[in-house]
Amino acid sequence: MKKKKRRNNIKYGKLLIICSLFLFGLMIFRLVQLATAKEIDDVSLQELASKRTTRTDKLEAKRGTIYSVNKDVLAQNVTSYKLIAYLSSSRTTNKNKPQHVVDKEQTAEKLAPILGMEKDDVLKYLNKENLYQTEFGSRGRGLTEIQKQEIENLGLPGLDFVESYKRYYPKGNFLSYTLGYATTKIDDDGNSLITGKMGLELYYDNILKGEDGFVTYQKDLKGYKISGTNEVRKEAVQGKDIYLTIDSNVQFFVEQALTNCKNNFGYEWFTMVIMDARTGKILGLSSNPNFDLNTRENITNYLDLTIALPYEPGSTMKTFTYMAAMENGVYDGSKTYKSGVYVTSDGTEIGDWNRNGWGYITYDKGYALSSNVGVINLLHNFMNSAMLRQYYKKLGFGKKTGITLPNESPGKLGFKYETEVYNAGFGQGITTTPLQNVQAMTPLTNDGMLLKPYIVDRIVDSDTGEAIYTGKRTEKDRVASTQTVQKMISLMDDTVNGIGNTGSGYRIDSGELIGKTGTAQIARDNGGGYMNGQEDIISSFSGIYPKSDPQFIIYASVKRPSGGSQKGISTAVKEVVSNLSKYYGTEVNETQGEEIVIYTLPSFENKKLDDAKTTLTNNKIYNQVIIGEGNKVISQYPSKDSVVTSKDRVFLVTNDSNLKLMNLTGYSSKEAKGILETLGMKVKLTGNGYVTWQSVPPDAVITPGMEIELTLNPKFDANNAS
Repeated sequence: MKKKKRRNNIKYGKLLIICSLFLFGLMIFRLVQLATAKEIDDVSLQELASKRTTRTDKLEAKRGTIYSVNKDVLAQNVTSYKLIAYLSSSRTTNKNKPQHVVDKEQTAEKLAPILGMEKDDVLKYLNKENLYQTEFGSRGRGLTEIQKQEIENLGLPGLDFVESYKRYYPKGNFLSYTLGYATTKIDDDGNSLITGKMGLELYYDNILKGEDGFVTYQKDLKGYKISGTNEVRKEAVQGKDIYLTIDSNVQFFVEQALTNCKNNFGYEWFTMVIMDARTGKILGLSSNPNFDLNTRENITNYLDLTIALPYEPGSTMKTFTYMAAMENGVYDGSKTYKSGVYVTSDGTEIGDWNRNGWGYITYDKGYALSSNVGVINLLHNFMNSAMLRQYYKKLGFGKKTGITLPNESPGKLGFKYETEVYNAGFGQGITTTPLQNVQAMTPLTNDGMLLKPYIVDRIVDSDTGEAIYTGKRTEKDRVASTQTVQKMISLMDDTVNGIGNTGSGYRIDSGELIGKTGTAQIARDNGGGYMNGQEDIISSFSGIYPKSDPQFIIYASVKRPSGGSQKGISTAVKEVVSNLSKYYGTEVNETQGEEIVIYTLPSFENKKLDDAKTTLTNNKIYNQVIIGEGNKVISQYPSKDSVVTSKDRVFLVTNDSNLKLMNLTGYSSKEAKGILETLGMKVKLTGNGYVTWQSVPPDAVITPGMEIELTLNPKFDANNAS
């Protein structure tokens, strides 16, 4: 028996050794396989190892800021917070320091006013069952630092915040359709993804958002970087900052006027555009209704009325029809025609707004009285559809202006048959945008040269402060002769300042506002003619101010004004002109016959002072202000490529180490602020108009960052200035 047992032990021992050797061989084979194979069971071993030992963190690029030309912040990134509430009692390990919501009623009652919600709505979130945590919908997201602090001060347990970034618009509904907005999305790693959705935020999205970077490094089991290991880093490229041509003060004037008109008169919508008449810069533009860019709760549509929704403009187009006749050499303003009603060859009657007419009147008078029949007679007797269409196109109608905003519409110039041609001549049956209308007015303020409108003054690298793009005056084409320009200025002057003409409601005391009015019937949606209700109109005004030294082109239009009255639009335009005159110091008291010269400034920097003075004098710019006693120019105001007239001051700063402040009394606010900021001073303005007092006395030595306060008054009186 014992011998048999020994044989069994030997047998099992050999079997155990063989099994052990087999398992060991299998392990060696697997080890070799793992060491040499790139994939096992369709899994990349290299990728798996990388994920287990390598970590990549995104370095977020900060979205650029949008500024006005005054350096006011219009759009910026700010830290925002999302509120969460922990509902599970499992978070609490110490009853004296609860880490979850204990009293839901009290929590809801105290949170509601801060979140702008009803108590019951807050409770709906807090009473959700079987949830570890909950959020509070849109009202609980995008919270400000102030709201976060208010909630923390409540001392309620179980509340926490997730930090992110969002786009913030400090001025609310200011310039809303032009700025547009950007939305924020939080990715799985908690990074903020801000994307432009409308307006400038959309058009310049790639430039504003920059480019995210990353850092890749080796991590330990706890996720921390392993000391002494290499890392791969690509720094984020920060988004560029954009400075607009928009002047915050001008924009405020426009927004205020549209709001006042809404409150006092009423309308469906109202648009207004203010352009620098010499350069094409857009200084202010708005459409109302507008919306708050931060909440977007009151948004009515997603297209900008000033560029994206063309409409039939009405009689403001008569300006361009008359110009077409002049440029084709067929206009004689002293010739007469019979006003009232014109019957086309197919029997269609087209009448003046005064269907009884004014008898036989000249074509000049027909313009001032906004006679449709006058336009028809011009087209029938002296022109043809090709002449009109070609000239409209030369002025930019029927195609985009090229302004850097999304969704710009080209409008339509669809006229062919007799009645369509006549209607097009006085702005019916075709569609245009407000921006096209201000562009088409630029030849009248630039001796016949058509200018391209632009809204971006410069784009700046936020890291270096250097401009990577600078907007400038862009000439498209010469479309009118000096004679045509002078004649049209005269006709627009008579329209507003003549007796009994259609623009008399726009007359101001100085007589310096000129232009053309328009009233267009609104087409029916089904294409079946026009509506005929008293308010079924679009009223418009296209003007120039001041006529003796054009600085601004103004276009305004209003749909369905209350009662069909023109009073609202004329009041709004005159309100804006009054504020412009005070802000820019353009109130006119000119000597009759004084010649006004327009000149585009070159760069005088690093030039000899005497050479700069000679250049200005030779171009009839005599109002030169020299700052310092140096012999070389180191800076200037206005800057290179600015357009000035013989009435304007040009400042030349010299290489004097002890620059002294000038007496600013009588300077306009824009002029004073411009030169002081050029000198590196910080300016605070009180009031508007002209400087009557300055906190730093004349002849004081200027130091970098010096602060100065200026008191302004709309009416400058040298006897009362201090």
